Amino acid sequence: MTRPRIALLNAAHEPDDTRRNFRRELDADLVEYHCPSGEVPRSYAFDGCLVTGSRASVYWDREWIDGVREWVGEAVDAGLPCLGVCWGHQLLADALGGEVEDMGEYEIGYRTVEHDGQSPLLSGVDPEFTAFTTHSDRVAEAPPGATVFAENDYGIHGFRKDHAFAVQFHPEYDMDTAESVTRGKDELSEERIQSVVDGITPENYTAACETKQLFENYTQYVRQVSLDDATGATNAADD
Repeated sequence: MTRPRIALLNAAHEPDDTRRNFRRELDADLVEYHCPSGEVPRSYAFDGCLVTGSRASVYWDREWIDGVREWVGEAVDAGLPCLGVCWGHQLLADALGGEVEDMGEYEIGYRTVEHDGQSPLLSGVDPEFTAFTTHSDRVAEAPPGATVFAENDYGIHGFRKDHAFAVQFHPEYDMDTAESVTRGKDELSEERIQSVVDGITPENYTAACETKQLFENYTQYVRQVSLDDATGATNAADD
Protein backbone atom coordinates (compact mmCIF):
# COMPACT_ATOMS: atom_id res chain seq x y z
CA MET A 1 0.00 0.00 0.00
CA THR A 2 1.36 3.45 -0.91
CA ARG A 3 -1.54 5.78 -0.07
CA PRO A 4 -4.08 4.53 2.44
CA ARG A 5 -7.77 5.23 1.91
CA ILE A 6 -9.04 7.18 4.90
CA ALA A 7 -12.54 8.39 5.75
CA LEU A 8 -12.36 12.08 6.68
CA LEU A 9 -15.25 12.84 9.01
CA ASN A 10 -15.31 16.62 8.67
CA ALA A 11 -17.29 17.91 11.66
CA ALA A 12 -16.68 21.61 10.98
CA HIS A 13 -19.83 23.57 10.16
CA GLU A 14 -17.82 25.67 7.69
CA PRO A 15 -15.71 22.83 6.28
CA ASP A 16 -13.38 24.53 3.77
CA ASP A 17 -10.41 25.39 6.01
CA THR A 18 -10.63 22.03 7.77
CA ARG A 19 -10.68 20.21 4.43
CA ARG A 20 -7.72 22.23 3.14
CA ASN A 21 -5.61 21.68 6.24
CA PHE A 22 -6.05 17.93 6.46
CA ARG A 23 -5.69 17.35 2.72
CA ARG A 24 -2.39 19.27 2.88
CA GLU A 25 -1.02 17.28 5.79
CA LEU A 26 -2.11 13.69 5.11
CA ASP A 27 -0.39 11.50 2.55
CA ALA A 28 -3.58 9.54 1.92
CA ASP A 29 -6.61 9.31 -0.31
CA LEU A 30 -9.28 11.06 1.75
CA VAL A 31 -12.96 10.31 1.27
CA GLU A 32 -14.78 13.21 2.93
CA TYR A 33 -18.09 13.22 4.80
CA HIS A 34 -19.58 16.48 6.10
CA CYS A 35 -20.96 15.35 9.43
CA PRO A 36 -23.16 18.38 10.32
CA SER A 37 -25.03 17.72 7.06
CA GLY A 38 -25.79 14.22 8.29
CA GLU A 39 -23.14 12.47 6.20
CA VAL A 40 -21.38 9.38 7.56
CA PRO A 41 -19.86 6.44 5.69
CA ARG A 42 -22.14 3.52 4.89
CA SER A 43 -19.44 0.92 5.46
CA TYR A 44 -16.06 0.39 7.10
CA ALA A 45 -14.26 -0.31 3.82
CA PHE A 46 -11.40 2.06 4.63
CA ASP A 47 -7.86 1.72 5.89
CA GLY A 48 -8.51 4.31 8.61
CA CYS A 49 -10.70 7.21 9.67
CA LEU A 50 -10.04 10.72 10.97
CA VAL A 51 -12.54 12.82 12.94
CA THR A 52 -11.90 16.58 12.83
CA GLY A 53 -12.64 19.54 15.07
CA SER A 54 -16.01 21.24 15.36
CA ARG A 55 -17.66 24.14 17.15
CA ALA A 56 -20.22 21.66 18.52
CA SER A 57 -20.06 19.85 21.85
CA VAL A 58 -20.23 16.07 21.78
CA TYR A 59 -22.91 16.06 24.48
CA TRP A 60 -25.32 18.24 22.48
CA ASP A 61 -28.56 16.54 21.48
CA ARG A 62 -28.05 16.50 17.72
CA GLU A 63 -28.97 13.69 15.35
CA TRP A 64 -25.78 14.12 13.34
CA ILE A 65 -23.60 13.81 16.46
CA ASP A 66 -25.41 10.60 17.42
CA GLY A 67 -24.73 9.26 13.92
CA VAL A 68 -21.01 10.03 14.07
CA ARG A 69 -20.72 8.59 17.59
CA GLU A 70 -22.36 5.33 16.53
CA TRP A 71 -20.30 4.95 13.35
CA VAL A 72 -16.99 5.73 15.07
CA GLY A 73 -17.68 3.35 17.95
CA GLU A 74 -18.41 0.54 15.51
CA ALA A 75 -15.35 1.45 13.42
CA VAL A 76 -13.09 1.09 16.47
CA ASP A 77 -14.76 -2.23 17.34
CA ALA A 78 -14.08 -3.35 13.76
CA GLY A 79 -10.37 -2.63 14.22
CA LEU A 80 -10.18 0.43 11.97
CA PRO A 81 -7.28 2.72 12.96
CA CYS A 82 -8.91 6.02 13.97
CA LEU A 83 -7.51 9.46 14.73
CA GLY A 84 -9.53 12.14 16.51
CA VAL A 85 -8.45 15.79 16.62
CA CYS A 86 -9.97 18.30 19.11
CA TRP A 87 -13.72 17.61 18.82
CA GLY A 88 -12.73 14.29 17.30
CA HIS A 89 -10.65 13.59 20.41
CA GLN A 90 -13.70 14.25 22.57
CA LEU A 91 -16.02 12.30 20.26
CA LEU A 92 -13.78 9.24 20.42
CA ALA A 93 -13.62 9.50 24.20
CA ASP A 94 -17.41 9.74 24.43
CA ALA A 95 -18.01 6.91 21.95
CA LEU A 96 -15.65 4.60 23.83
CA GLY A 97 -17.07 5.23 27.31
CA GLY A 98 -15.02 8.19 28.54
CA GLU A 99 -16.32 11.45 29.99
CA VAL A 100 -16.36 14.87 28.32
CA GLU A 101 -17.17 18.03 30.25
CA ASP A 102 -17.45 21.80 29.85
CA MET A 103 -14.31 23.40 31.30
CA GLY A 104 -16.03 26.70 32.06
CA GLU A 105 -13.16 28.47 30.30
CA TYR A 106 -11.12 28.42 27.09
CA GLU A 107 -7.71 27.03 26.37
CA ILE A 108 -6.68 28.86 23.23
CA GLY A 109 -3.41 29.78 21.57
CA TYR A 110 0.01 28.20 21.34
CA ARG A 111 0.47 26.12 24.48
CA THR A 112 2.95 23.65 25.94
CA VAL A 113 1.97 19.98 26.08
CA GLU A 114 3.96 17.04 27.45
CA HIS A 115 3.90 13.42 26.31
CA ASP A 116 5.35 10.27 27.84
CA GLY A 117 7.14 8.95 24.75
CA GLN A 118 5.12 5.72 24.78
CA SER A 119 2.70 6.37 21.91
CA PRO A 120 3.74 5.72 18.30
CA LEU A 121 1.56 8.66 17.31
CA LEU A 122 4.05 11.15 18.79
CA SER A 123 7.22 9.28 17.91
CA GLY A 124 9.89 11.84 16.97
CA VAL A 125 8.14 14.70 18.83
CA ASP A 126 9.97 16.27 21.78
CA PRO A 127 8.62 15.22 25.21
CA GLU A 128 7.62 18.87 25.78
CA PHE A 129 6.20 20.49 22.65
CA THR A 130 4.27 23.52 21.41
CA ALA A 131 0.81 23.11 19.87
CA PHE A 132 -2.11 25.35 18.94
CA THR A 133 -5.19 24.71 21.07
CA THR A 134 -8.74 26.02 21.03
CA HIS A 135 -11.40 24.29 23.15
CA SER A 136 -13.79 24.87 26.03
CA ASP A 137 -14.68 21.19 26.54
CA ARG A 138 -12.20 18.54 27.63
CA VAL A 139 -11.91 14.83 28.16
CA ALA A 140 -12.32 14.59 31.94
CA GLU A 141 -11.90 10.80 31.98
CA ALA A 142 -10.32 8.69 29.27
CA PRO A 143 -12.28 5.62 28.13
CA PRO A 144 -11.92 2.44 30.18
CA GLY A 145 -8.79 0.60 29.08
CA ALA A 146 -7.33 3.65 27.34
CA THR A 147 -3.80 4.93 27.91
CA VAL A 148 -3.26 8.67 28.36
CA PHE A 149 -0.04 9.71 26.64
CA ALA A 150 -0.19 13.54 26.53
CA GLU A 151 -1.32 16.17 29.06
CA ASN A 152 -0.91 19.75 30.20
CA ASP A 153 -2.37 21.89 32.96
CA TYR A 154 -5.76 21.93 31.21
CA GLY A 155 -5.97 18.14 31.22
CA ILE A 156 -5.76 15.22 28.80
CA HIS A 157 -4.29 16.05 25.38
CA GLY A 158 -3.80 12.55 24.03
CA PHE A 159 -5.05 9.02 24.62
CA ARG A 160 -5.05 5.67 22.88
CA LYS A 161 -7.37 2.70 23.03
CA ASP A 162 -6.66 -0.27 20.76
CA HIS A 163 -6.25 1.19 17.24
CA ALA A 164 -7.84 4.53 18.19
CA PHE A 165 -5.69 7.61 18.85
CA ALA A 166 -6.91 11.05 19.89
CA VAL A 167 -5.32 14.46 20.49
CA GLN A 168 -6.91 17.62 21.86
CA PHE A 169 -4.57 20.09 20.10
CA HIS A 170 -4.59 21.06 16.41
CA PRO A 171 -1.50 19.80 14.53
CA GLU A 172 -3.14 20.66 11.20
CA TYR A 173 -3.59 24.41 11.74
CA ASP A 174 -1.70 26.94 9.66
CA MET A 175 -1.33 30.55 10.84
CA ASP A 176 -4.33 31.78 8.81
CA THR A 177 -6.62 29.17 10.37
CA ALA A 178 -5.32 29.89 13.87
CA GLU A 179 -6.06 33.60 13.47
CA SER A 180 -9.47 33.23 11.83
CA VAL A 181 -10.64 30.74 14.47
CA THR A 182 -9.40 32.99 17.26
CA ARG A 183 -11.10 36.09 15.86
CA GLY A 184 -14.33 34.10 15.58
CA LYS A 185 -14.55 33.48 19.34
CA ASP A 186 -17.26 36.05 20.08
CA GLU A 187 -17.61 34.75 23.62
CA LEU A 188 -14.09 35.92 24.48
CA SER A 189 -13.11 39.49 25.31
CA GLU A 190 -11.41 41.62 22.70
CA GLU A 191 -8.35 41.76 24.95
CA ARG A 192 -8.12 37.97 25.19
CA ILE A 193 -8.57 37.57 21.44
CA GLN A 194 -5.90 40.15 20.67
CA SER A 195 -3.51 38.53 23.12
CA VAL A 196 -3.88 35.18 21.35
CA VAL A 197 -3.56 36.77 17.90
CA ASP A 198 -0.38 38.52 19.01
CA GLY A 199 1.03 35.09 19.83
CA ILE A 200 0.37 33.72 16.34
CA THR A 201 3.90 34.41 15.15
CA PRO A 202 6.15 32.64 12.65
CA GLU A 203 8.31 31.52 15.56
CA ASN A 204 5.44 29.89 17.45
CA TYR A 205 4.04 28.37 14.26
CA THR A 206 7.43 26.90 13.36
CA ALA A 207 7.70 25.39 16.84
CA ALA A 208 4.19 23.91 16.54
CA CYS A 209 5.00 22.36 13.15
CA GLU A 210 6.82 19.62 15.06
CA THR A 211 3.41 18.15 15.88
CA LYS A 212 2.73 17.55 12.17
CA GLN A 213 4.94 14.47 12.56
CA LEU A 214 1.91 12.71 14.01
CA PHE A 215 0.24 12.64 10.58
CA GLU A 216 3.13 10.67 9.10
CA ASN A 217 3.17 8.44 12.17
CA TYR A 218 -0.57 7.83 11.84
CA THR A 219 -0.44 6.93 8.14
CA GLN A 220 2.54 4.62 8.80
CA TYR A 221 0.50 2.96 11.54
CA VAL A 222 -2.46 2.56 9.17
CA ARG A 223 -0.22 0.95 6.56
CA GLN A 224 1.22 -1.46 9.13
CA VAL A 225 -2.22 -2.51 10.38
CA SER A 226 -3.35 -3.11 6.78
CA LEU A 227 -0.19 -5.15 6.11
CA ASP A 228 -0.68 -7.19 9.27
CA ASP A 229 -4.32 -7.83 8.35
CA ALA A 230 -3.37 -8.91 4.85
CA THR A 231 -0.64 -11.20 6.16
CA GLY A 232 -3.02 -12.71 8.68
CA ALA A 233 -5.63 -13.34 6.00
CA THR A 234 -3.03 -15.01 3.76
CA ASN A 235 -1.80 -17.23 6.56
CA ALA A 236 -5.37 -18.20 7.45
CA ALA A 237 -6.04 -19.11 3.81
CA ASP A 238 -2.91 -21.29 3.75
CA ASP A 239 -3.88 -23.22 6.88
